[in-house]
Amino acid sequence: MLLLLLLLLFGLCSAGPGLGGEEGTQGYRRKVSLEYNPGWNSSEANLLHVRAVGRNDTLHLVWSTIGAPTALLVYTGSDTSALHVNWTTLLSTSPSGAIRVEPPESVLYSTAVVFAKVYEYNGANTSDLSQAQAGDFYPAYDLANFTWDSLDGKWNRSDLSATFRGVVSDHGGTAWNGSISFQVMAFEGSDRDASLPRLLHSANTSKVAFIMHGVAPRSKRSRFALEIFTVEEGSGRKELQSIRSIDDEYTPTIFEMAQLVSLPRNDTVGSSFLQWKTAAYASPDAQRADTIHCRYYPLRTANVTLPGHGIAHAYFGPEADYAVAGLNLSFGGEDSEAYQEKRYLSWSALIGYGAPAEDTFSPLVMAILAVALGTPVLLLVAGGITVCVVAQKRRYSEYEPIN
Repeated sequence: MLLLLLLLLFGLCSAGPGLGGEEGTQGYRRKVSLEYNPGWNSSEANLLHVRAVGRNDTLHLVWSTIGAPTALLVYTGSDTSALHVNWTTLLSTSPSGAIRVEPPESVLYSTAVVFAKVYEYNGANTSDLSQAQAGDFYPAYDLANFTWDSLDGKWNRSDLSATFRGVVSDHGGTAWNGSISFQVMAFEGSDRDASLPRLLHSANTSKVAFIMHGVAPRSKRSRFALEIFTVEEGSGRKELQSIRSIDDEYTPTIFEMAQLVSLPRNDTVGSSFLQWKTAAYASPDAQRADTIHCRYYPLRTANVTLPGHGIAHAYFGPEADYAVAGLNLSFGGEDSEAYQEKRYLSWSALIGYGAPAEDTFSPLVMAILAVALGTPVLLLVAGGITVCVVAQKRRYSEYEPIN
């Protein structure tokens, strides 16, 4: 029993705070503030600036629905760096240079994530987006052409959150009763979401939830896919990674984490990531039964261009100055009819600076493993000791002295 107790305590201690785990950035916090349409008094366009100040650095995260919904992330080595927006240039057809962070020499790294289109296709023959035929697709929803509700007075300063809600401007004459939204949230420190998929965030990350609600499908077997573009300054490159684990404690039945990470370069400091679980959900109050399979496809880097005119163009400038990669995600498996039934779909991801967090076993799981693995060892040791004691007694009992 003493050995078993020691194994249990070892399991609890080994699952404590550590780099990359549940408390990988424990103790590190940022002072976060939100600013809506800085330097402009109109609410005709949406731009939300998240400023997260650290000990001697600052993360600037800019969310906007000017053009396609976009997240611009800029990391600086100064705790006094500031965002500047030239609204006249930004709202023109040539927005290059409209967004900058000063002083320019403080900028150490920058990237952007653009949510471009939502595809709908008939999944009667296959749910695999790459296997769908041209005739299976309906006209795509170009998010740059949506009409987005004003954020004025609707973002939450205390929760560090906001919801960009948009409706399609032209649905081809058919009924449109639903919406597509992007819920964004910033964090001052490290924690794990209470709701599925329970992503692990830090002070260097921001969460985005893509939500379709009430959008009428155009067939009984409709599947949906989201097209995403990422931008890296200069010749920077992205790599798509799959992290698999036997532990599904936080996201039941889901054993894979996918992440799109930037590869380190000699001429820059830092990196970034887009990280998500391979699951979406068919209810605002997500439960295991609401799980919708999320499939991602190979990263596209050849002949990929950034669509529209948005804040990515405004910050990075001409196309020759940045590298673009494209990624598609599809939602729903062969037998999934979850969206058809509930007309609700949500998918969450983290956008962050630095290395993505890595899940580790919780103290409870480690304790269970310690007991599960320690009990057979304890029985073997106890059995070995018993055999030795019995054999020793038998040897002494069979000994006959010489007369």
